[in-house]
Amino acid sequence: MVFKSDIIGQSVPRIDGPDKVTGETLYTADVILPGMLCGKILRSPYSHARVRSVDTTKAWAVPGVKAIVTGEDAKGALQGKILRDMPVLCWDTVRYIGDRVAAVAAETPEAAEEALIALEVDYEVLPAVFDPMEAQKPDAPLLHEDIASYVGAPLELMAPDVHNGQTRLAWTKGDLEQGFREADLVLEHSFSIPSRHQGYIEPFASIIAIDDEGRIEAWCSSKAPFRARRQMAQALDLDEENIRVNVTSIGGDFGGKGDTRDLPIAYLLAKMANLPVKIVMSHVEEFTASNPTHPTFVTIKSGITRDGRLTARDVRTVHASGAYGALKPRAYLSTHHYVGGGYRIPHASFEFLQVYTNTVPGGYFRAPGAHQYTFALESHTDLLAREIGMDPAEFRRKNLVLPGEEDALGRPIQLTKVHEVMEAALKAGNWDQPKEPGQGRGVALFGRQIGGGVAGAVLTAEEDGSFTVISPTVDIGTGTHTIEKQMVASEMGVSLEQVQVRVGNTDEVPYDEGPRASRVTYTEGQAVMKACAQIKQAVADGASLPLTVTVEHMAPEREDITYFGAQVAEVQVDRETGQVKVLRIITSHDVGTIINPLAHQGQIDGGVITGFGLGVTEEFVTDDGQVINGNLGDYKLPTMADIPELETVLIQTAGGTGPYEAKAIGELANNATAAAIANAVADAVGCQLFELPITAVRVYKAMQES
Repeated sequence: MVFKSDIIGQSVPRIDGPDKVTGETLYTADVILPGMLCGKILRSPYSHARVRSVDTTKAWAVPGVKAIVTGEDAKGALQGKILRDMPVLCWDTVRYIGDRVAAVAAETPEAAEEALIALEVDYEVLPAVFDPMEAQKPDAPLLHEDIASYVGAPLELMAPDVHNGQTRLAWTKGDLEQGFREADLVLEHSFSIPSRHQGYIEPFASIIAIDDEGRIEAWCSSKAPFRARRQMAQALDLDEENIRVNVTSIGGDFGGKGDTRDLPIAYLLAKMANLPVKIVMSHVEEFTASNPTHPTFVTIKSGITRDGRLTARDVRTVHASGAYGALKPRAYLSTHHYVGGGYRIPHASFEFLQVYTNTVPGGYFRAPGAHQYTFALESHTDLLAREIGMDPAEFRRKNLVLPGEEDALGRPIQLTKVHEVMEAALKAGNWDQPKEPGQGRGVALFGRQIGGGVAGAVLTAEEDGSFTVISPTVDIGTGTHTIEKQMVASEMGVSLEQVQVRVGNTDEVPYDEGPRASRVTYTEGQAVMKACAQIKQAVADGASLPLTVTVEHMAPEREDITYFGAQVAEVQVDRETGQVKVLRIITSHDVGTIINPLAHQGQIDGGVITGFGLGVTEEFVTDDGQVINGNLGDYKLPTMADIPELETVLIQTAGGTGPYEAKAIGELANNATAAAIANAVADAVGCQLFELPITAVRVYKAMQES
């Protein structure tokens, strides 16, 4: 049932709002420690080269320089979330423009910059490869000699038969060839999606201080403090329990801030200088050397009958992994969450291949790999419908799964409201109404399971009747702590003013994996609810106040439940220039109890705007591995002036897995947008776009070619 009370279901103001708008919020770059030095990193100017030597003599002569470290100081030190294949500092080979070669720490930023310039590196330039298709050819340069030897290498998922292959995910269902034989038509289309940045405005910052006993204090712009601690300890062979990660606010994440980044380098510098060191990436470094999305190539081949029934599907997807797989939590993209696409397909084969290239290492982005694959899948779906003269919405109605049916991977899916959300979006988008000349409408769908995993909470019942929550989960802008406050107030029967919530450092709270996979309300919410139940039971049993309970909770992955959203885009296309104006985007979602409607709508609007940028403005332009538009001026993040009219339709039903039957929303609004816009453009001008973003030049070229 859908739950609502005086607290749950109300748009309670964000508890972090006042500090953010008054400038009181503390971010990592704001932390100042006595004697703290400025650290800077020397990065490779070459895509692929052997490091012959690094001469530090002139750099040491710069006044104010207190520490210089090179690859020789970190020889053998490799870091990564799971697959540890990325050097802390490169001691023998650099594999992309921006790879880390040396670092300095000085009393001023100017001195650190001067010292960087004074470092002399002797490189032997090697052949490089940038295209993942070219990288698979036997004569392409090999980036890693023995991938299986790296710690954390997922041996069961590796692709040793592929030159420069990193990992491969594959699924089959039924008999693919039989499915194609049963088809009246077999159509194949290929799509290309470039690399993009997560678009957060706060650059990543790392700080290390080491006390007289050798205890390490760390601050970093990571949403996953425990994982950052573990990665740093593993990279440098340190005792994890000797590191405390202190949590500051995160200035945006969108999937991009879940790693340790430059903490190991800050540690090496701080240890040498015997002073705290802060490293703050510049925006140029963020856009040219951090962890953007993966350039992706998708080929989909489907068999259909003349009456619009899908019989078979073969998918081949290649991700350019970049120089390393270290920044992917599982060394691959979690595409198993959504590749079925909600469609009923009796015979299918899927392959997702990660390939090493001499480009910036790819990382995670709000539902990793989803916007790339969904653009291809939903565009391909429209092409199938048009080939047999069927309305794209009607084609989907024929092929979408019903609750309890198997998806294209053979998994039984429960609680799918995909039909309902699509129909709601179509109705709100005036799907069947006449259009003006040059106007088009497009529909696209996206659904995914949510993540599970470890979460926790520390709840104290204070003597004055108030409650304090220390949360291990970093609030990355989603309103997590406000929602926790609402839960505790509701469960304990007190006012919101009687509940305080703060985030804890890694010494204070139980282990937490951090925000990911739209899981936080489900996992952390359940931990908070369990803590409330334990307090109530203890009080009922006669316990006195104050009373503190610590909860460690493991929430199971629910692969059988998929939450769906649907989007309809309306566009106007100038046939003479190819210029596209997105007029309106309607988003429909299957939701349960909405704990905080304002925060919930913020997730939807933010997601749609993200998807809009992915669809029409954003791409990294590269030349031989060099990012050409690696700054906020040239990389076109959408602004408020660009945003079309947005409308949301909510289909509220029971069955959510979160507290009060809440359902996930975080990654469900950004992945269908580009496909909906592309399908709308095709509806307006009669030709499909096979590459993102949808620019006037590409639309004009497509019209000329068709």
